[in-house]
Amino acid sequence: MDISRLTRQSHRRTRPGLRLLDRFELAGLRAHEACGTARRRFALWLAQACTDPIIWIRPDWHPDRLHMAGARADVDPGRVVLVNCCRPADLLWCAEEGLRSGLLPLVVVDLPEPPGLTPVRRLHLAAETGSERTGRAPLCLLLTPGDGGAAGVESRWRLSPAHQSDTPTWSLSRLRARDAPPAEWSVVRGTDGRPTVKQTDPTPQIEPA
Repeated sequence: MDISRLTRQSHRRTRPGLRLLDRFELAGLRAHEACGTARRRFALWLAQACTDPIIWIRPDWHPDRLHMAGARADVDPGRVVLVNCCRPADLLWCAEEGLRSGLLPLVVVDLPEPPGLTPVRRLHLAAETGSERTGRAPLCLLLTPGDGGAAGVESRWRLSPAHQSDTPTWSLSRLRARDAPPAEWSVVRGTDGRPTVKQTDPTPQIEPA
């Protein structure tokens, strides 16, 4: 593969992607990252922004699995196409193929560690190729442990539980983004079952080194 093609597109050519919690826009044709102990919940919330099936890629050797009964509160489990990979190299390869098809709006990859710059650029390129084929703007979401750290992602988010008494509550942080400063919000699940951003104005946060 010609590595020079990995940078042939500017991030300014991104297209509208998916809205998170009806408030935050995650650009299409790009790879984004979600970390924190509730990162899989973040992916389910993002999946609410579309009605099509989504691909969820995970390592079959890892004990953490998506619990469909718990996922039902946020997304129809029938829309989640699970792909279990037996080798680490297959995780990002499957993500590339899913993006390159251009058929699905969201490809989620549950990773054991953050990927480097070149693999992330390959994901950007695969999404662009898929868009050229179908006219859609597929989006890739990388789920990484700890505080994340994938190089070259369009944005990095952290979601952690912060439950208060009987009210399911989460702390949502935007750690970095190309077009927005780091910030933090509180998210609560309302009586209708939908998660809602409780805080009106973001609290600025210092981006970690």
